[in-house]
Amino acid sequence: MKMYCKRQRSNLAAACLGLLLALPAYPQQSAPATANPAPATTQPAAPPAQKADDQYIIGPADVLAINVWKETEISRSVPVRSDGRISLALIGDVQAAGRTPRQLQDDISKKLASFISEPDVTVIVQETHSQKFNVLGQVGHPGTFPLTDSTTVLDAIALAGGFRDFAKQKQIYVLRQNGDGTQVRLPFNYKDVVKGKNVEQNVKLQARDTVVVP
Repeated sequence: MKMYCKRQRSNLAAACLGLLLALPAYPQQSAPATANPAPATTQPAAPPAQKADDQYIIGPADVLAINVWKETEISRSVPVRSDGRISLALIGDVQAAGRTPRQLQDDISKKLASFISEPDVTVIVQETHSQKFNVLGQVGHPGTFPLTDSTTVLDAIALAGGFRDFAKQKQIYVLRQNGDGTQVRLPFNYKDVVKGKNVEQNVKLQARDTVVVP
């Protein structure tokens, strides 16, 4: 009986071994492909140049943002002094008043070219304090007022509260300063203008104009 059991276990082991040998071999799974390598980093390109304003006329007390690409020691915000000039590193004093931001931008670029290769300069008006006009004389509220692009002499009189009782409405004039420091006197006859006569006298005001109502 014992011999029969041993013979049976031996036959069973041989059968299991044969079955294992008969099974097909499966290929091993390959490791997942590695992700594409990250592209090499490149140096950031200079930002597109901002379009400088070619309409606004810079004046004293305005605050300008001067930016020179990759030149942090020169880039800064500067106020325009009462003499109309600003000061920058390397080039010293530069005339700003009476110029547009584009003109000032080009001038600074030319001056910096002696120190920096192909300077990229941007000029932006951060704060406007020079764009004002004055109304003096026989009006309700004489004083200084902010100037907009469309302010006329009639607008100025209205902003100043209209005429007082003894205002000489036919003898009003505008004092205007020229770029060379001289003044021009522009007549304004209120009686005519409101009737549709000599309407060309109702000029658009410029910065630092003074409307005088005798």
